[in-house]
Amino acid sequence: MCSIEPGTSGLCGIRENKQGKLRTIGWGEVVASGVDPIEKKPMYHLLPGAKTFSFALFGCNYTCLFCQNHHITQRESPYWPEQSGASTHTAMSPEELVQLFDRSRTPIMSYTYSDPIVWQDYMLEVAELVHARGKLNCMVTNGSFSTESLNRVLPVIDAFNIDVKGDNQFYRSYCTGALKPVLQAVETIAARKDRILEVTTLIIEGVHTERMMQELAAQLYDAGVQVWHLSRFFPHYRMSSRPQTSEAYLARMLEIARDARISHVYAGNSMLTEWDRTLCPACGTPLVRSHAYSGQAASDVSRTMRDGRCRACNAEIYGLFTT
Repeated sequence: MCSIEPGTSGLCGIRENKQGKLRTIGWGEVVASGVDPIEKKPMYHLLPGAKTFSFALFGCNYTCLFCQNHHITQRESPYWPEQSGASTHTAMSPEELVQLFDRSRTPIMSYTYSDPIVWQDYMLEVAELVHARGKLNCMVTNGSFSTESLNRVLPVIDAFNIDVKGDNQFYRSYCTGALKPVLQAVETIAARKDRILEVTTLIIEGVHTERMMQELAAQLYDAGVQVWHLSRFFPHYRMSSRPQTSEAYLARMLEIARDARISHVYAGNSMLTEWDRTLCPACGTPLVRSHAYSGQAASDVSRTMRDGRCRACNAEIYGLFTT
């Protein structure tokens, strides 16, 4: 939604006005790729135990002070495309990238590491090729969609993990963003029964207060969120001097999330193993004993669930568990 003057680029540094035409900087320059457990995104209700081919181009429209991947998201990076000719990444066409995906023999393509919102033109071309193969697309994003961009991606993205980072003051102070468009996107996606949505919040001790989390939990519940990951903060980037979040503090935030009646609440970057299980929200039966990256989750699902339902009580479980 930037208004870009001739010869300049927008806030994220990925679109430039070149002689009156909008151009994508770094189009197709894949800066990170690999095969990951789907739980690493984190996605716990999309084919648990499966692998996913993951990749990223440069860029993000936020400037989060705690960014874990600032070397590929922030335009100050010496690796930024076209910055003093420093970029050495070879551009790949969508067809070439999907050939790598085919060779990975994974059922899911994940758009992740940086933020696909700013390179959605490339993502959309790739996603259509993935769908043509009968495979799934997963987008990991900050969720700051415009209405138009969300309408563009919804037809081809099957699953989303959206970072909901805090209240609006948190966005203004730490991210140069705003909460409202993120919540609007969450509500729109949650209403789609043919799409899977999981939400992640990085908990920074002393910044995310109990009151903030209570308000955020209520907003997410009202928006229809059924899966919420709360992850421990570790020092990084411009917040490298701040202490890591303690397990005890995370546990308090997890209890607040559960009290908000969100069906599935999980701990991330944590040793709180009791928050790593998937339980049936109706009868409490453990459906997945652990979402560690061992692949065990797939065998648990085959034993405890049938056609997306708990074998013990026949309750429908949110997500996609078999193809």
